[in-house]
Amino acid sequence: MESQTDEFDVVVIGAGPVGENVADRAARTGLSVAVVESELAGGECSYWACMPSKALLRPGAAVEAAESVVGVGDVPALDVRAILAHRDEVTHGWDDESQADWIADAGMTLVRGHGRIVAPRTVHVTSSALAEVDGARERTLVARHAVVVATGSVPVLPPVPGLETASPWGSREATSADEVPGSLVVLGGGVVGSEMATAYRDLGADVTLVTRSGLLGAMEPAAGEAVAAHLREIGVDVVLGAEATEVVRHDDGSVTLTYQSDGTTSSVTADQILVASGRVPRTGDVGLESLGIEAPRGLDVDPTGLVQEAEGHWLYGVGDAVAGITTTHQGKYQARVVGDVIAARHGDEEPAWGGPVPGPGAEPEPWTRYASTSDVVAQTQVVFTRPQVASVGLTEKQARDAGMRVRAVSFALEDTAGGYLMGADFAGTATIVVDEDRRVLVGATFVGPEAGEMLHAATVAVVGAVPVERLWHAVPAYPTVSEVWLRLLETYGL
Repeated sequence: MESQTDEFDVVVIGAGPVGENVADRAARTGLSVAVVESELAGGECSYWACMPSKALLRPGAAVEAAESVVGVGDVPALDVRAILAHRDEVTHGWDDESQADWIADAGMTLVRGHGRIVAPRTVHVTSSALAEVDGARERTLVARHAVVVATGSVPVLPPVPGLETASPWGSREATSADEVPGSLVVLGGGVVGSEMATAYRDLGADVTLVTRSGLLGAMEPAAGEAVAAHLREIGVDVVLGAEATEVVRHDDGSVTLTYQSDGTTSSVTADQILVASGRVPRTGDVGLESLGIEAPRGLDVDPTGLVQEAEGHWLYGVGDAVAGITTTHQGKYQARVVGDVIAARHGDEEPAWGGPVPGPGAEPEPWTRYASTSDVVAQTQVVFTRPQVASVGLTEKQARDAGMRVRAVSFALEDTAGGYLMGADFAGTATIVVDEDRRVLVGATFVGPEAGEMLHAATVAVVGAVPVERLWHAVPAYPTVSEVWLRLLETYGL
């Protein structure tokens, strides 16, 4: 079996958007970088998550928005084949040639295969099913300075009897399906479950969503309630507070989910079942055990991305592989921070932001304190259901659980001048959570059409710790829905 050994300054395990960003930022200052990928360069978000799911969701949202406008005539029905074809265009037909070309053009080396850490600064790569590794089936990469784990996350199956053998869909199968099943059971009420229930109902499937609690449980309660109400409005059977007890795949290909709710046993049979019950960091097959590290819930890192348990200050973690990071954009931000840190510590040139970067174990400089603020306090998320849900920072409950003395105020989006212009069907809610001791926002949630486009102002307010008295002087334009900022502050008492 052929094998070869090569040295690079930095080795990044994972060529998703997070791995690509950390590699790019490190390589900009002259470091040689190898990026190891066992599947498609571009990762989960490009081919099976963010991009294809939004391609499936956008047509239904556009049709519903058009139907709500006064004076608009008949709106055409959705063309399912065209939607699936556009989804295929968005994913480049699951061909990563353009991503691989970008890596090469940026001066980095893409190594196809599965990478495992076998010793400090040493990654062993075995060839994947996609391609042999430069003619060799095995390759050893030795990093002079840093190894970065950017392996993302994987879905988990709940321990329901019969579920594993029923060959359920996961998010990958749901976003890449060639055909729309006549009926679909969605198990799970988080982001993936809520979005895919919406998309497949739009595409014509009869959909049942079954979840143990409410929808979008990590967000403000009103958000999940609004999404559940809309799903029911478009014909989804939403079953809350249900515990799945058994799954059976029948000889004819259909599948039955049995569940208990309020002491009653019920069942639903459909053509397909989608399990959307969460994801866990993909840290179990990276070779961390060779370093004596166990990280089932994600790597523990400092503000500069250094893995706390690794001796010698050479191992970094980013993205979903790190405890607490769960979105692509947050992972990419963290990747930019870590890439700049590695470049500053080991590169030939000063990075664009100008440093300085603390040495390993030293007290973080102000910019890494900002990074910690963004990671811990001000993470953002948009759920592309109808209505959209957009949030930053803490919910009221999370803030109180953290010991803060807070006050939450809400205002209806339809009661703004901009909302009134949108028509009678326009509705939504904006909520801010104010730390009463510091008089700054620590969280905000927007629920309504295109709510995601309203989020960044709140993100700036939370990250910047802008006093609410100062926010009052940020005058919103009239007549826009963003006038809700004025109304929120007036409701608060300014």
